[in-house]
Amino acid sequence: MKSCGSMLGLPGRRLPSAEFLLLLPFLLLLLLPAAPAPHRAAYKPVIVVHGLFDSSYSFRHLLEYINETHPGTAVTVLDLFDGRESLRPLWEQVQGFREAVAPIMAKALQGVHLICYSQGGLVCRALLSVMDEHNVDSFISLSSPQMGQYGDTNYLKWLFPTSMRSNLYRICYSPWGQEFSICNYWHDPHHDDLYLNASSFLALINGERDHPNATVWRKNFLRLGRLVLIGGPDDGVITPWQSSFFGFYDANETVLEMEKQLVYLRDSFGLKTLLARGSIVRCPMAGISHTAWHSNRTLYETCIEPWLS
Repeated sequence: MKSCGSMLGLPGRRLPSAEFLLLLPFLLLLLLPAAPAPHRAAYKPVIVVHGLFDSSYSFRHLLEYINETHPGTAVTVLDLFDGRESLRPLWEQVQGFREAVAPIMAKALQGVHLICYSQGGLVCRALLSVMDEHNVDSFISLSSPQMGQYGDTNYLKWLFPTSMRSNLYRICYSPWGQEFSICNYWHDPHHDDLYLNASSFLALINGERDHPNATVWRKNFLRLGRLVLIGGPDDGVITPWQSSFFGFYDANETVLEMEKQLVYLRDSFGLKTLLARGSIVRCPMAGISHTAWHSNRTLYETCIEPWLS
């Protein structure tokens, strides 16, 4: 018997099998262009500011962690005022870092994150005060003496070998002393009047001394999305270690927490307002020395990574 094809005058070919006809729709799907992957918003750029006697090389581990957990993130570790240059007056450093971060912020329409270590945390807080149009989402203050420093450390012994913390105010609260960055945030609780009158940096950004820019600086600081405070009791350098959380000594060297500090109670630069709106995160962690904060993986995963949106 002739096939249907022969009867129609067509060359003799076998018709597709029933199995092939069932698979045909699926085969056609394979030929269609793949659907685009769902769009994920890019991570905000991260800017890192180092501390006293540091350089960008110190943050190589932190850079690795960010690249691993947030691939594609643009991370800039600013290479300014390295080594001994970090002893330059802090207002000079603020100006240099401001010129470096402004173009990065201008290109980041969704905002940026700041990770600022030790002395660098004070530089960054000043940047948030003086930059009218900053767009910082998270300011991560990594073991930074935000309420000042009052302790004998190896740094101090190297810089002022004949002075101890009890008499360093004689140097730091002089015009000559204020030419050194560490004196810009030296905070002697036994000489508060001298501190308020002589401090050319910390007393100003804390709003502890009147100045014509106080209102504007406070407004600028409150543009901040989130303040993340990190530190711990085994730091060994920041003294008292609670300064990383805006705590500090009273005249009896008893540590008063942030909520008992005058700068908080008066809301002189916006700290109380930030806390009231739920924009302060405190992340204390024991067992980490001062030079290990930016290389400790557990610390990164617990206190830094969650805020790098």
